[in-house]
Amino acid sequence: MHTIGNPLQDWWRTSTVYQVYPKSFNDTTGRGTGDIRGLMEKLDYIKGLGINIVWLQPVYVSPQNDNGYDVAEYCSIDPAFGTMEDFDELVAELKKRNMHLMIDIVVNHSSTEHPWFKEARTSMDNRYRDYYIWRDPGTDGGPPNNWKSKFGGPAWQYDEGTGQYYLTLFDKTQADLNWENEKVREEVVDILRFWADKGVSGFRMDVINLISKDPDFPDDDGSVSPGDGRKFYTDGPRVHDYIKELNEKVFKPYNLVTVGEMSSTTLEHCIRYSNPKENEFSMTFNFHHLKVDYPNGQKWELKPYDFEELKKVLSDWQTGMQQGGGWNALFWNNHDQPRALTRFTDDKEYRTESAKLLATTLHGLQGTPYVYQGEEIGMPDPKWNDMSEFRDIESLNMYEILQQQGKTPEEAAHIVTVRSRDNSRLPMPWNDGHQAGFTTGTPWIKIDERYPLINAQAQVEDPHSIYHHYRQLIELRKNLPVLTDGEYVRLDQGHPEVYAYARRTQEQTLIVISNFSSRSVSYELPPNMWGKPDMASAQLLIRNTTEQPELAEVVKLQPYASYMWLIETN
Repeated sequence: MHTIGNPLQDWWRTSTVYQVYPKSFNDTTGRGTGDIRGLMEKLDYIKGLGINIVWLQPVYVSPQNDNGYDVAEYCSIDPAFGTMEDFDELVAELKKRNMHLMIDIVVNHSSTEHPWFKEARTSMDNRYRDYYIWRDPGTDGGPPNNWKSKFGGPAWQYDEGTGQYYLTLFDKTQADLNWENEKVREEVVDILRFWADKGVSGFRMDVINLISKDPDFPDDDGSVSPGDGRKFYTDGPRVHDYIKELNEKVFKPYNLVTVGEMSSTTLEHCIRYSNPKENEFSMTFNFHHLKVDYPNGQKWELKPYDFEELKKVLSDWQTGMQQGGGWNALFWNNHDQPRALTRFTDDKEYRTESAKLLATTLHGLQGTPYVYQGEEIGMPDPKWNDMSEFRDIESLNMYEILQQQGKTPEEAAHIVTVRSRDNSRLPMPWNDGHQAGFTTGTPWIKIDERYPLINAQAQVEDPHSIYHHYRQLIELRKNLPVLTDGEYVRLDQGHPEVYAYARRTQEQTLIVISNFSSRSVSYELPPNMWGKPDMASAQLLIRNTTEQPELAEVVKLQPYASYMWLIETN
Protein backbone atom coordinates (compact mmCIF):
# COMPACT_ATOMS: atom_id res chain seq x y z
CA MET A 1 0.00 0.00 0.00
CA HIS A 2 1.16 3.53 -0.76
CA THR A 3 2.74 5.40 2.14
CA ILE A 4 1.74 9.01 2.53
CA GLY A 5 4.48 11.48 1.60
CA ASN A 6 5.62 14.74 3.14
CA PRO A 7 2.76 15.86 5.43
CA LEU A 8 3.53 19.58 4.95
CA GLN A 9 3.61 19.25 1.18
CA ASP A 10 0.50 17.05 1.27
CA TRP A 11 -1.56 19.25 3.62
CA TRP A 12 -4.54 18.85 1.31
CA ARG A 13 -4.81 15.13 2.18
CA THR A 14 -6.44 15.98 5.52
CA SER A 15 -8.43 18.90 4.09
CA THR A 16 -11.99 19.21 2.86
CA VAL A 17 -12.94 21.36 -0.14
CA TYR A 18 -16.11 23.46 -0.40
CA GLN A 19 -17.33 24.03 -3.95
CA VAL A 20 -18.94 27.38 -4.73
CA TYR A 21 -21.08 27.87 -7.82
CA PRO A 22 -20.89 31.67 -7.68
CA LYS A 23 -23.91 32.50 -9.81
CA SER A 24 -26.15 30.77 -7.27
CA PHE A 25 -24.31 31.36 -3.99
CA ASN A 26 -25.02 34.85 -2.67
CA ASP A 27 -26.03 38.10 -4.42
CA THR A 28 -24.98 41.47 -2.94
CA THR A 29 -26.20 43.66 -5.82
CA GLY A 30 -29.86 42.70 -6.28
CA ARG A 31 -29.22 41.64 -9.89
CA GLY A 32 -30.35 38.10 -9.12
CA THR A 33 -26.94 36.48 -9.66
CA GLY A 34 -24.32 35.74 -7.04
CA ASP A 35 -20.99 37.55 -6.94
CA ILE A 36 -17.52 37.54 -5.37
CA ARG A 37 -18.52 39.87 -2.55
CA GLY A 38 -21.41 37.54 -1.84
CA LEU A 39 -18.92 34.72 -1.27
CA MET A 40 -16.87 37.00 1.00
CA GLU A 41 -19.96 37.63 3.14
CA LYS A 42 -20.29 33.89 3.76
CA LEU A 43 -16.68 32.94 4.49
CA ASP A 44 -17.36 32.57 8.21
CA TYR A 45 -20.23 30.20 7.43
CA ILE A 46 -17.86 28.05 5.33
CA LYS A 47 -15.10 28.35 7.93
CA GLY A 48 -17.61 27.16 10.53
CA LEU A 49 -17.81 23.84 8.71
CA GLY A 50 -14.06 23.42 9.13
CA ILE A 51 -13.30 23.86 5.45
CA ASN A 52 -9.66 24.43 4.40
CA ILE A 53 -10.09 25.01 0.66
CA VAL A 54 -12.77 26.95 -1.24
CA TRP A 55 -13.14 25.99 -4.89
CA LEU A 56 -14.55 28.95 -6.79
CA GLN A 57 -16.00 28.11 -10.18
CA PRO A 58 -15.35 30.39 -13.18
CA VAL A 59 -15.75 34.13 -12.67
CA TYR A 60 -13.89 35.11 -15.85
CA VAL A 61 -15.29 37.32 -18.61
CA SER A 62 -17.70 35.07 -20.50
CA PRO A 63 -20.82 35.20 -22.69
CA GLN A 64 -22.25 32.65 -20.19
CA ASN A 65 -23.46 30.19 -22.81
CA ASP A 66 -22.19 27.44 -20.53
CA ASN A 67 -22.35 29.24 -17.19
CA GLY A 68 -18.82 30.60 -17.34
CA TYR A 69 -17.09 27.52 -18.73
CA ASP A 70 -16.96 29.41 -22.04
CA VAL A 71 -14.11 31.78 -21.20
CA ALA A 72 -13.62 34.92 -23.30
CA GLU A 73 -10.82 36.45 -21.17
CA TYR A 74 -8.75 34.23 -18.90
CA CYS A 75 -7.17 36.96 -16.78
CA SER A 76 -10.16 39.27 -16.24
CA ILE A 77 -13.14 39.13 -13.88
CA ASP A 78 -16.58 39.30 -15.45
CA PRO A 79 -18.34 42.47 -14.21
CA ALA A 80 -21.36 40.30 -13.33
CA PHE A 81 -19.24 38.83 -10.52
CA GLY A 82 -17.37 41.98 -9.48
CA THR A 83 -13.88 43.34 -10.04
CA MET A 84 -10.28 42.16 -9.81
CA GLU A 85 -10.05 44.21 -6.60
CA ASP A 86 -12.91 42.09 -5.20
CA PHE A 87 -11.01 38.96 -6.16
CA ASP A 88 -7.82 40.18 -4.49
CA GLU A 89 -9.80 41.00 -1.35
CA LEU A 90 -11.34 37.52 -1.39
CA VAL A 91 -7.87 35.93 -1.44
CA ALA A 92 -6.80 38.16 1.45
CA GLU A 93 -9.93 37.38 3.50
CA LEU A 94 -9.43 33.65 3.00
CA LYS A 95 -5.81 33.88 4.10
CA LYS A 96 -6.89 35.75 7.26
CA ARG A 97 -8.98 32.69 8.09
CA ASN A 98 -6.17 30.25 7.22
CA MET A 99 -8.16 29.05 4.22
CA HIS A 100 -7.06 28.51 0.62
CA LEU A 101 -8.60 29.40 -2.74
CA MET A 102 -8.79 26.92 -5.61
CA ILE A 103 -10.05 28.27 -8.93
CA ASP A 104 -11.37 26.62 -12.07
CA ILE A 105 -9.16 26.57 -15.15
CA VAL A 106 -10.93 25.83 -18.45
CA VAL A 107 -8.31 25.19 -21.13
CA ASN A 108 -9.62 22.29 -23.19
CA HIS A 109 -11.59 24.98 -25.00
CA SER A 110 -12.24 28.72 -25.01
CA SER A 111 -15.27 30.76 -25.94
CA THR A 112 -15.60 31.65 -29.61
CA GLU A 113 -15.75 35.22 -28.23
CA HIS A 114 -12.13 34.92 -27.06
CA PRO A 115 -9.78 37.27 -28.99
CA TRP A 116 -7.67 34.26 -30.05
CA PHE A 117 -10.65 32.67 -31.80
CA LYS A 118 -11.89 35.92 -33.30
CA GLU A 119 -8.44 36.32 -34.86
CA ALA A 120 -8.20 32.64 -35.83
CA ARG A 121 -11.33 32.74 -37.96
CA THR A 122 -10.29 35.85 -39.94
CA SER A 123 -8.02 33.89 -42.30
CA MET A 124 -6.30 30.53 -42.81
CA ASP A 125 -2.86 32.06 -42.25
CA ASN A 126 -3.64 34.17 -39.17
CA ARG A 127 -1.07 33.51 -36.42
CA TYR A 128 -3.85 32.37 -34.05
CA ARG A 129 -5.35 29.92 -36.55
CA ASP A 130 -3.35 27.02 -35.13
CA TYR A 131 -4.53 27.79 -31.59
CA TYR A 132 -7.66 25.80 -32.50
CA ILE A 133 -8.47 22.56 -34.31
CA TRP A 134 -9.57 23.12 -37.91
CA ARG A 135 -10.28 20.51 -40.57
CA ASP A 136 -11.57 20.49 -44.14
CA PRO A 137 -15.10 19.17 -44.72
CA GLY A 138 -15.56 15.42 -45.14
CA THR A 139 -15.93 13.82 -48.57
CA ASP A 140 -19.68 14.49 -48.43
CA GLY A 141 -19.10 18.15 -47.65
CA GLY A 142 -20.25 17.66 -44.07
CA PRO A 143 -18.26 17.51 -40.80
CA PRO A 144 -14.75 15.97 -40.93
CA ASN A 145 -15.83 12.95 -38.83
CA ASN A 146 -18.82 11.56 -36.94
CA TRP A 147 -17.86 12.67 -33.44
CA LYS A 148 -20.71 13.98 -31.30
CA SER A 149 -20.75 16.93 -28.93
CA LYS A 150 -21.30 16.08 -25.28
CA PHE A 151 -24.15 18.59 -25.37
CA GLY A 152 -25.80 16.90 -28.37
CA GLY A 153 -25.34 17.27 -32.13
CA PRO A 154 -22.12 17.12 -34.17
CA ALA A 155 -18.79 18.06 -32.56
CA TRP A 156 -17.87 20.34 -35.48
CA GLN A 157 -19.03 23.81 -36.50
CA TYR A 158 -18.69 25.14 -40.04
CA ASP A 159 -16.96 28.49 -40.57
CA GLU A 160 -18.34 30.18 -43.68
CA GLY A 161 -15.47 32.63 -43.94
CA THR A 162 -12.68 30.08 -44.30
CA GLY A 163 -14.58 27.00 -45.50
CA GLN A 164 -13.33 24.76 -42.68
CA TYR A 165 -14.85 23.17 -39.58
CA TYR A 166 -13.60 23.78 -36.03
CA LEU A 167 -13.91 21.23 -33.20
CA THR A 168 -16.39 21.83 -30.34
CA LEU A 169 -16.65 18.86 -27.96
CA PHE A 170 -19.10 20.83 -25.78
CA ASP A 171 -21.26 23.82 -26.73
CA LYS A 172 -20.96 25.14 -30.28
CA THR A 173 -19.51 28.36 -28.82
CA GLN A 174 -16.71 26.46 -27.03
CA ALA A 175 -13.91 25.88 -29.54
CA ASP A 176 -11.34 23.22 -28.59
CA LEU A 177 -7.80 24.51 -28.19
CA ASN A 178 -4.97 22.83 -30.08
CA TRP A 179 -2.56 21.57 -27.44
CA GLU A 180 -0.25 20.23 -30.14
CA ASN A 181 0.70 23.88 -30.65
CA GLU A 182 3.51 24.79 -28.23
CA LYS A 183 2.33 28.42 -28.20
CA VAL A 184 -1.04 27.31 -26.77
CA ARG A 185 0.75 25.47 -23.98
CA GLU A 186 2.88 28.56 -23.26
CA GLU A 187 -0.29 30.67 -23.08
CA VAL A 188 -1.80 28.22 -20.56
CA VAL A 189 1.35 28.38 -18.40
CA ASP A 190 1.14 32.19 -18.45
CA ILE A 191 -2.54 32.06 -17.38
CA LEU A 192 -1.75 29.70 -14.50
CA ARG A 193 1.17 31.83 -13.33
CA PHE A 194 -0.98 34.96 -13.45
CA TRP A 195 -3.44 33.49 -10.95
CA ALA A 196 -0.76 31.79 -8.83
CA ASP A 197 0.96 35.18 -8.48
CA LYS A 198 -2.38 36.55 -7.24
CA GLY A 199 -2.18 34.12 -4.33
CA VAL A 200 -4.49 31.27 -5.28
CA SER A 201 -3.42 27.97 -3.72
CA GLY A 202 -4.69 25.60 -6.36
CA PHE A 203 -6.46 24.81 -9.58
CA ARG A 204 -9.32 22.56 -10.57
CA MET A 205 -8.64 21.69 -14.20
CA ASP A 206 -11.85 21.32 -16.22
CA VAL A 207 -12.12 18.19 -18.46
CA ILE A 208 -8.33 18.24 -18.60
CA ASN A 209 -7.96 14.65 -19.84
CA LEU A 210 -9.53 15.65 -23.18
CA ILE A 211 -6.74 18.02 -24.28
CA SER A 212 -4.85 15.46 -26.43
CA LYS A 213 -6.75 14.24 -29.49
CA ASP A 214 -5.91 11.43 -31.92
CA PRO A 215 -4.18 13.46 -34.67
CA ASP A 216 -5.88 11.41 -37.42
CA PHE A 217 -9.41 12.34 -36.20
CA PRO A 218 -10.90 9.01 -37.37
CA ASP A 219 -14.60 8.17 -37.51
CA ASP A 220 -15.95 6.25 -34.51
CA ASP A 221 -17.05 2.80 -35.68
CA GLY A 222 -19.31 2.35 -32.65
CA SER A 223 -17.50 -0.76 -31.41
CA VAL A 224 -17.17 0.84 -27.95
CA SER A 225 -20.25 2.45 -26.37
CA PRO A 226 -21.41 5.18 -26.68
CA GLY A 227 -19.66 5.50 -30.07
CA ASP A 228 -19.51 9.29 -30.06
CA GLY A 229 -15.78 9.68 -30.69
CA ARG A 230 -14.69 9.96 -27.06
CA LYS A 231 -12.31 7.00 -27.33
CA PHE A 232 -10.16 9.14 -29.66
CA TYR A 233 -9.77 12.12 -27.34
CA THR A 234 -10.17 10.76 -23.78
CA ASP A 235 -6.82 10.24 -21.99
CA GLY A 236 -5.25 10.90 -25.38
CA PRO A 237 -1.76 10.14 -26.69
CA ARG A 238 0.16 13.10 -25.20
CA VAL A 239 -2.04 14.04 -22.24
CA HIS A 240 0.43 12.94 -19.56
CA ASP A 241 3.28 14.83 -21.25
CA TYR A 242 1.22 18.01 -21.32
CA ILE A 243 0.25 17.75 -17.63
CA LYS A 244 3.83 17.00 -16.56
CA GLU A 245 4.84 20.18 -18.37
CA LEU A 246 2.29 22.21 -16.38
CA ASN A 247 3.48 20.59 -13.15
CA GLU A 248 7.13 21.37 -13.86
CA LYS A 249 6.48 24.98 -14.86
CA VAL A 250 3.71 25.97 -12.43
CA PHE A 251 2.28 23.42 -10.00
CA LYS A 252 5.53 22.40 -8.34
CA PRO A 253 7.28 25.81 -8.22
CA TYR A 254 4.20 27.39 -6.58
CA ASN A 255 3.45 24.33 -4.36
CA LEU A 256 -0.15 24.23 -5.59
CA VAL A 257 -2.93 21.76 -4.85
CA THR A 258 -4.43 20.55 -8.13
CA VAL A 259 -7.36 18.37 -9.10
CA GLY A 260 -8.02 17.11 -12.58
CA GLU A 261 -11.59 16.60 -13.72
CA MET A 262 -11.37 13.38 -15.71
CA SER A 263 -14.16 12.70 -18.17
CA SER A 264 -14.86 9.00 -18.99
CA THR A 265 -11.41 8.09 -17.67
CA THR A 266 -9.85 4.84 -16.38
CA LEU A 267 -8.43 3.81 -13.03
CA GLU A 268 -5.04 3.17 -14.64
CA HIS A 269 -4.84 6.70 -16.02
CA CYS A 270 -5.99 8.27 -12.74
CA ILE A 271 -3.24 6.45 -10.87
CA ARG A 272 -0.76 8.07 -13.25
CA TYR A 273 -2.44 11.47 -13.04
CA SER A 274 -2.33 11.53 -9.22
CA ASN A 275 0.63 9.39 -8.05
CA PRO A 276 3.17 11.91 -6.64
CA LYS A 277 6.02 10.12 -8.43
CA GLU A 278 4.44 11.00 -11.78
CA ASN A 279 4.54 14.76 -11.09
CA GLU A 280 1.12 15.55 -12.54
CA PHE A 281 -1.88 16.37 -10.28
CA SER A 282 -2.54 16.12 -6.53
CA MET A 283 -5.78 14.19 -7.13
CA THR A 284 -8.45 13.35 -9.68
CA PHE A 285 -12.21 13.39 -10.07
CA ASN A 286 -13.78 10.44 -11.83
CA PHE A 287 -17.50 9.96 -12.49
CA HIS A 288 -18.00 6.22 -12.76
CA HIS A 289 -19.93 6.01 -9.47
CA LEU A 290 -22.36 8.61 -10.85
CA LYS A 291 -23.20 6.50 -13.90
CA VAL A 292 -24.77 3.59 -12.02
CA ASP A 293 -28.23 4.76 -13.12
CA TYR A 294 -27.24 5.18 -16.80
CA PRO A 295 -28.65 2.29 -18.89
CA ASN A 296 -25.76 1.10 -21.12
CA GLY A 297 -23.88 4.28 -20.25
CA GLN A 298 -26.63 6.51 -21.68
CA LYS A 299 -27.12 9.62 -19.55
CA TRP A 300 -30.41 10.63 -21.17
CA GLU A 301 -32.19 7.37 -20.39
CA LEU A 302 -33.56 6.43 -16.98
CA LYS A 303 -33.34 3.42 -14.69
CA PRO A 304 -33.14 2.89 -10.92
CA TYR A 305 -29.57 3.03 -9.71
CA ASP A 306 -27.64 -0.21 -9.26
CA PHE A 307 -26.64 -0.28 -5.56
CA GLU A 308 -24.25 -3.20 -5.92
CA GLU A 309 -22.55 -1.48 -8.85
CA LEU A 310 -22.25 1.73 -6.81
CA LYS A 311 -20.48 -0.14 -4.00
CA LYS A 312 -18.28 -2.02 -6.44
CA VAL A 313 -17.16 1.12 -8.27
CA LEU A 314 -16.37 2.99 -5.04
CA SER A 315 -14.50 -0.04 -3.69
CA ASP A 316 -12.55 -0.72 -6.89
CA TRP A 317 -11.36 2.88 -7.00
CA GLN A 318 -10.46 2.89 -3.31
CA THR A 319 -8.43 -0.31 -3.61
CA GLY A 320 -6.96 0.47 -7.02
CA MET A 321 -5.84 3.99 -6.18
CA GLN A 322 -4.31 2.79 -2.91
CA GLN A 323 -2.38 0.02 -4.58
CA GLY A 324 -1.18 2.35 -7.34
CA GLY A 325 -0.32 5.29 -5.08
CA GLY A 326 -2.99 7.57 -6.50
CA TRP A 327 -5.30 9.94 -4.61
CA ASN A 328 -9.07 10.34 -5.00
CA ALA A 329 -11.16 13.49 -4.95
CA LEU A 330 -14.27 12.23 -3.12
CA PHE A 331 -17.67 13.65 -4.01
CA TRP A 332 -21.37 12.91 -4.38
CA ASN A 333 -22.41 16.29 -5.78
CA ASN A 334 -21.28 19.05 -8.09
CA HIS A 335 -22.66 21.69 -10.46
CA ASP A 336 -23.05 19.12 -13.29
CA GLN A 337 -24.99 16.44 -11.40
CA PRO A 338 -28.47 16.07 -9.94
CA ARG A 339 -28.43 16.04 -6.14
CA ALA A 340 -27.26 12.70 -4.71
CA LEU A 341 -29.81 13.04 -1.91
CA THR A 342 -32.65 12.66 -4.42
CA ARG A 343 -30.78 10.25 -6.66
CA PHE A 344 -29.62 7.60 -4.17
CA THR A 345 -31.71 7.99 -1.01
CA ASP A 346 -34.99 9.42 0.35
CA ASP A 347 -35.16 13.22 0.13
CA LYS A 348 -38.57 13.43 1.79
CA GLU A 349 -39.47 11.26 4.83
CA TYR A 350 -35.85 10.45 5.66
CA ARG A 351 -34.17 13.55 4.25
CA THR A 352 -32.03 14.33 7.31
CA GLU A 353 -30.97 10.72 7.89
CA SER A 354 -30.26 10.26 4.18
CA ALA A 355 -28.11 13.39 3.91
CA LYS A 356 -26.09 12.33 6.94
CA LEU A 357 -25.76 8.78 5.60
CA LEU A 358 -24.29 10.03 2.33
CA ALA A 359 -21.89 12.25 4.24
CA THR A 360 -20.66 9.51 6.58
CA THR A 361 -20.31 6.96 3.78
CA LEU A 362 -18.22 9.29 1.64
CA HIS A 363 -16.11 10.96 4.34
CA GLY A 364 -14.93 7.61 5.67
CA LEU A 365 -13.21 6.82 2.37
CA GLN A 366 -9.61 7.63 1.43
CA GLY A 367 -9.16 10.84 -0.52
CA THR A 368 -9.96 14.54 -0.21
CA PRO A 369 -13.71 15.13 0.26
CA TYR A 370 -15.58 17.83 -1.66
CA VAL A 371 -18.76 19.43 -0.32
CA TYR A 372 -20.91 21.15 -2.95
CA GLN A 373 -22.87 24.19 -1.77
CA GLY A 374 -26.18 23.17 -0.24
CA GLU A 375 -25.14 19.56 0.26
CA GLU A 376 -24.30 20.38 3.89
CA ILE A 377 -27.88 21.51 4.56
CA GLY A 378 -29.57 18.63 2.72
CA MET A 379 -30.71 20.36 -0.47
CA PRO A 380 -32.68 17.93 -2.69
CA ASP A 381 -33.51 18.26 -6.37
CA PRO A 382 -36.28 20.85 -6.81
CA LYS A 383 -39.79 20.25 -8.06
CA TRP A 384 -39.90 21.41 -11.68
CA ASN A 385 -43.23 22.69 -12.99
CA ASP A 386 -42.44 23.14 -16.70
CA MET A 387 -39.55 23.51 -19.13
CA SER A 388 -39.62 27.32 -18.94
CA GLU A 389 -37.95 27.05 -15.53
CA PHE A 390 -34.75 25.51 -16.94
CA ARG A 391 -31.67 27.54 -17.88
CA ASP A 392 -29.01 24.94 -18.68
CA ILE A 393 -28.05 24.81 -22.36
CA GLU A 394 -27.40 21.05 -22.26
CA SER A 395 -30.85 20.39 -20.78
CA LEU A 396 -32.67 22.59 -23.27
CA ASN A 397 -30.78 21.02 -26.18
CA MET A 398 -31.58 17.51 -24.98
CA TYR A 399 -35.27 18.32 -24.54
CA GLU A 400 -35.43 18.96 -28.29
CA ILE A 401 -33.16 16.05 -29.24
CA LEU A 402 -35.15 13.54 -27.15
CA GLN A 403 -38.31 14.55 -29.00
CA GLN A 404 -36.51 14.18 -32.32
CA GLN A 405 -35.64 10.65 -31.17
CA GLY A 406 -39.33 9.83 -30.71
CA LYS A 407 -40.06 10.79 -27.11
CA THR A 408 -43.25 12.70 -26.36
CA PRO A 409 -42.81 16.21 -24.91
CA GLU A 410 -43.93 14.82 -21.53
CA GLU A 411 -41.40 11.96 -21.65
CA ALA A 412 -38.60 14.29 -22.75
CA ALA A 413 -39.44 16.77 -19.99
CA HIS A 414 -39.46 14.00 -17.36
CA ILE A 415 -36.00 12.78 -18.40
CA VAL A 416 -34.62 16.33 -18.33
CA THR A 417 -36.19 16.91 -14.92
CA VAL A 418 -34.30 13.90 -13.52
CA ARG A 419 -30.97 14.45 -15.29
CA SER A 420 -30.61 18.23 -15.64
CA ARG A 421 -27.57 20.02 -14.30
CA ASP A 422 -29.96 22.74 -13.17
CA ASN A 423 -31.02 20.43 -10.31
CA SER A 424 -27.85 21.45 -8.48
CA ARG A 425 -27.75 25.07 -9.65
CA LEU A 426 -30.66 26.58 -7.75
CA PRO A 427 -29.74 29.45 -5.42
CA MET A 428 -28.40 28.69 -1.97
CA PRO A 429 -31.21 29.21 0.58
CA TRP A 430 -29.68 31.25 3.41
CA ASN A 431 -32.79 31.87 5.50
CA ASP A 432 -36.60 31.79 5.41
CA GLY A 433 -36.88 35.43 4.32
CA HIS A 434 -37.46 37.09 0.93
CA GLN A 435 -35.99 35.01 -1.93
CA ALA A 436 -34.42 32.74 0.71
CA GLY A 437 -31.91 35.48 1.52
CA PHE A 438 -30.13 34.91 -1.78
CA THR A 439 -31.04 38.19 -3.48
CA THR A 440 -33.19 41.27 -3.06
CA GLY A 441 -34.03 41.07 -6.77
CA THR A 442 -35.34 38.41 -9.13
CA PRO A 443 -33.12 35.31 -9.11
CA TRP A 444 -31.64 34.15 -12.43
CA ILE A 445 -33.20 30.71 -11.86
CA LYS A 446 -36.03 29.71 -9.54
CA ILE A 447 -35.65 29.35 -5.76
CA ASP A 448 -36.56 25.93 -4.36
CA GLU A 449 -40.00 26.32 -2.77
CA ARG A 450 -38.89 24.39 0.35
CA TYR A 451 -36.54 27.16 1.53
CA PRO A 452 -38.63 27.98 4.65
CA LEU A 453 -37.76 24.47 5.88
CA ILE A 454 -34.40 23.91 4.19
CA ASN A 455 -32.05 26.85 4.74
CA ALA A 456 -28.59 27.52 6.14
CA GLN A 457 -29.65 29.63 9.14
CA ALA A 458 -31.94 26.91 10.47
CA GLN A 459 -29.22 24.30 9.97
CA VAL A 460 -26.53 26.30 11.79
CA GLU A 461 -28.87 26.98 14.72
CA ASP A 462 -29.83 23.30 15.14
CA PRO A 463 -26.99 21.38 16.88
CA HIS A 464 -28.33 18.07 15.49
CA SER A 465 -28.54 19.26 11.88
CA ILE A 466 -26.94 17.97 8.70
CA TYR A 467 -24.59 21.00 8.76
CA HIS A 468 -23.19 19.99 12.16
CA HIS A 469 -22.89 16.37 11.04
CA TYR A 470 -20.64 17.53 8.19
CA ARG A 471 -18.70 19.70 10.65
CA GLN A 472 -17.98 16.64 12.81
CA LEU A 473 -16.84 14.56 9.85
CA ILE A 474 -14.55 17.32 8.58
CA GLU A 475 -12.98 17.64 12.04
CA LEU A 476 -12.43 13.87 12.26
CA ARG A 477 -10.48 13.90 8.99
CA LYS A 478 -8.05 16.45 10.41
CA ASN A 479 -7.42 14.43 13.55
CA LEU A 480 -7.71 10.72 12.68
CA PRO A 481 -4.67 9.34 10.80
CA VAL A 482 -6.66 6.25 9.78
CA LEU A 483 -8.87 8.43 7.56
CA THR A 484 -5.79 9.54 5.62
CA ASP A 485 -3.61 6.43 5.70
CA GLY A 486 -5.94 3.51 6.41
CA GLU A 487 -6.19 0.59 4.02
CA TYR A 488 -9.69 0.17 2.59
CA VAL A 489 -11.44 -3.18 3.07
CA ARG A 490 -15.00 -3.79 1.90
CA LEU A 491 -17.05 -5.75 4.44
CA ASP A 492 -20.63 -6.07 3.19
CA GLN A 493 -20.26 -9.06 0.83
CA GLY A 494 -22.96 -7.88 -1.56
CA HIS A 495 -25.66 -7.12 1.02
CA PRO A 496 -28.75 -5.82 -0.85
CA GLU A 497 -29.30 -2.82 1.47
CA VAL A 498 -26.05 -2.25 3.36
CA TYR A 499 -22.71 -0.74 2.41
CA ALA A 500 -20.04 -1.56 5.00
CA TYR A 501 -16.30 -1.10 4.91
CA ALA A 502 -13.27 -0.74 7.17
CA ARG A 503 -10.22 1.48 7.09
CA ARG A 504 -7.25 0.18 9.05
CA THR A 505 -3.72 0.96 10.06
CA GLN A 506 -1.58 -0.88 12.62
CA GLU A 507 -2.87 1.49 15.31
CA GLN A 508 -6.51 2.09 14.33
CA THR A 509 -9.47 0.42 12.68
CA LEU A 510 -12.42 2.46 11.46
CA ILE A 511 -15.69 0.72 10.56
CA VAL A 512 -18.50 2.40 8.59
CA ILE A 513 -21.89 0.72 8.15
CA SER A 514 -24.77 2.36 6.24
CA ASN A 515 -28.28 1.14 5.41
CA PHE A 516 -29.25 2.55 2.00
CA SER A 517 -32.89 1.51 2.32
CA SER A 518 -36.17 2.64 3.84
CA ARG A 519 -36.60 -0.51 5.93
CA SER A 520 -34.95 -1.78 9.10
CA VAL A 521 -32.32 -4.44 8.43
CA SER A 522 -29.74 -6.51 10.27
CA TYR A 523 -26.15 -6.68 9.13
CA GLU A 524 -23.71 -9.37 10.18
CA LEU A 525 -20.02 -8.57 10.13
CA PRO A 526 -17.92 -11.13 8.21
CA PRO A 527 -16.63 -13.93 10.48
CA ASN A 528 -13.03 -13.76 9.22
CA MET A 529 -12.49 -10.08 9.97
CA TRP A 530 -8.69 -10.20 10.48
CA GLY A 531 -8.75 -11.93 13.83
CA LYS A 532 -11.74 -9.92 15.06
CA PRO A 533 -10.58 -6.53 16.37
CA ASP A 534 -11.67 -5.84 19.94
CA MET A 535 -15.23 -4.77 19.24
CA ALA A 536 -15.96 -4.16 22.90
CA SER A 537 -13.53 -1.22 22.81
CA ALA A 538 -15.14 0.33 19.71
CA GLN A 539 -16.03 4.01 20.10
CA LEU A 540 -19.10 5.26 18.23
CA LEU A 541 -17.69 8.35 16.52
CA ILE A 542 -20.69 9.55 14.57
CA ARG A 543 -24.32 8.54 14.06
CA ASN A 544 -27.40 9.79 12.23
CA THR A 545 -30.15 8.33 14.45
CA THR A 546 -31.11 8.63 18.11
CA GLU A 547 -29.80 5.07 18.59
CA GLN A 548 -26.30 4.54 19.98
CA PRO A 549 -25.55 0.99 18.88
CA GLU A 550 -22.51 -0.88 20.05
CA LEU A 551 -20.37 -2.53 17.42
CA ALA A 552 -21.29 -6.21 17.49
CA GLU A 553 -21.23 -9.21 15.20
CA VAL A 554 -24.82 -8.35 14.22
CA VAL A 555 -25.79 -4.68 13.92
CA LYS A 556 -29.43 -3.61 13.63
CA LEU A 557 -29.99 -0.66 11.36
CA GLN A 558 -33.03 1.61 11.11
CA PRO A 559 -33.97 3.08 7.72
CA TYR A 560 -31.03 5.06 6.31
CA ALA A 561 -29.02 4.55 9.50
CA SER A 562 -25.28 5.16 9.20
CA TYR A 563 -22.60 4.74 11.84
CA MET A 564 -18.84 5.08 12.17
CA TRP A 565 -16.84 3.35 14.91
CA LEU A 566 -13.17 3.61 15.86
CA ILE A 567 -11.15 0.79 17.42
CA GLU A 568 -7.72 1.58 18.80
CA THR A 569 -5.69 -1.56 18.10
CA ASN A 570 -2.67 -0.64 20.21
